[in-house]
Formats: sequence, structure tokens, C-alpha cells
Amino acid sequence: MLLEFEKELAELNQKIIQLKKLYQLGEKDKERELRRLQREFRKKSKEIYAKLDPWERVLLARHPQRPHTLDYIKLIFKDFIELHGDRKFGDDKAIVAGFAYLDDIPVAIIGHEKGRTTKEKMERNFGMPHPEGYRKAIRIAKLAEHYCLPVITFIDTPGAYPGIGAEERGQSEAIAESLYTFGYLRIPVLAVVIGEGGSGGALALGVANVVLMLENAIYSVISPEGCAAILWKDQSKVKEASKALRLTAKDLLELGVIDGIIKEPLGAAHWDYVRTARVLKCYIRKHIRELAKLSPEELVKKRIEKFERIGFFLKG
Repeated sequence: MLLEFEKELAELNQKIIQLKKLYQLGEKDKERELRRLQREFRKKSKEIYAKLDPWERVLLARHPQRPHTLDYIKLIFKDFIELHGDRKFGDDKAIVAGFAYLDDIPVAIIGHEKGRTTKEKMERNFGMPHPEGYRKAIRIAKLAEHYCLPVITFIDTPGAYPGIGAEERGQSEAIAESLYTFGYLRIPVLAVVIGEGGSGGALALGVANVVLMLENAIYSVISPEGCAAILWKDQSKVKEASKALRLTAKDLLELGVIDGIIKEPLGAAHWDYVRTARVLKCYIRKHIRELAKLSPEELVKKRIEKFERIGFFLKG
């Protein structure tokens, strides 16, 4: 899938791929042209992605080729062991959870996973968790606390699943319990919004000491479509809604909701998974090491204070 503003970049990228193949086959005279096109791609991508409006950022956050949680786990961590089930109802594949190593540091990883193929998307419910998904996240988080391991969460969901079965099994209670559990964990917690951060379904994994966002991710209490339907009674007003919601990384950093923005190589993460993961790993490593210096009491105190500050405003 190509977004309208990416067509020029896609043509350039195709030429670069073809030249790379020729170069690898021994046509060394193609090197100069290849390097020229790569420079042109970098320049144009910076120009295009720097001037996107909020709705275009939403489209980019939902891009079907954008890296997901499992992609980052594969590229950043080693020896990942996934754990399944909430020990109450079943295993929700919309949330991936387990343990791995960040270099030589053992960590717990919890994240939303949308799936890539149609079959995977159906299995993972398009990244929209059921209550058992959040209960699985709680179980892994408590296990991490027991063994004094830091928790890293990857947020990428349109929101918690609003189906009848999910509500019958206690969706709101599971989200509330997740918020409470993560709020009082006596271990370092780092959250990264890698794509969509939708509503309570995202916030359930977002109560952390440090909250980071990739440059083209979004984080909002409601989708632009939902907001447009409520405020304007017209879903065609998604551009206005996106702007009003202030859901981009830049807006949220200014509002104090997040603690940092991670630049995406070549303007958008889907052009280069490896380089994006490399940059993300540097941020994760840095913050995990800094948080490790704090005592359990300090971690809880600072986390609570961080979220208490959100929403303050000056009157008049």
C-alpha cells in the first residue's frame, strides 16, 4: 500500500533496489548512480515527512508495512521466550509477552501485535486485546517484579476490543487493573508508542516511568473518526478532528504526556526496519540503565508524580 505523499519516494526506492541488484551482480559502475539516488531519497524523504499534517501522521501510524512489536523484538532483543495465557480464560494473541535479553540485561517485554497477513490479523484481532490479553500483561509484569526485571512495553493498538464477549469477561475491569498494577510496579517500566496508541487499550500498557514515541506514531483518547462522528456528526471531518486531538508526538511532548520523540530513519520506520530498531534500541538501553539507578520506592514515587502532572493547566 502506498500513501499519496509517498508515491515519489516509492519510485525512487524501486530504482535503488534495481541498482543494488546490478551492483551486487558485479556491475560496479552503477555505484555512483546508486549513491546519488540514495542521497536524493534521504533528502526528499526528510522534506516530505517534515511537513505532514496530523491526519497524514495518523495514516502513517497505521501504515500496513510499519514495523510491529514482533519485528522490534526480533531486531532489538535476543533469546526471547514468549509466555501465553492469563491463567483464567485463555491466550489473547493481540498481546505478546515474555522475557528476553537487552544486550546482557534480562528484561520483560509486553506489547500489542496486529499481525501482518490477513490470517495473522484475524488471529491477533487487529491488535485489539480482550480482557485476557490485559490479564496476561499483568501476570508477566508481576512476574518481572518478582524477579526484579525491568519491563518494556510496545504500544500499537486502535483500542481495546469493544465486543460483547470482551465486555462480559470484564474488559473495563481488566484495563483498570492493568493501570493500577503498572502504576505501582517496584521495577523500571519503559513504554514506547510504535504505531497507534488508541484510548484505554493503549494506556493500559502506558503507565511507565518513561514514555517515548516514534516520530510518526499517534497517541489519543479516541480515534479521529470517532471524534469526528461525536463532535461534527460527520466522519469526513477526520482532518479537523486529528488536529483538534493533538495526537502527534510533537504535540504530546509539548503537553508533557510523553518524555521523548524517537526520530525515524529516512522519515518513516517502514522504509528501514533495521535502522529504526537500531535507533530505538539506543533509547531503550539509555533509559533502562538510568532507571536502574533508582530505588523501588523512587521508581513508584516518580511514576505517580509523572501522571499526576498530566492535565494541569493555568486558568486565565
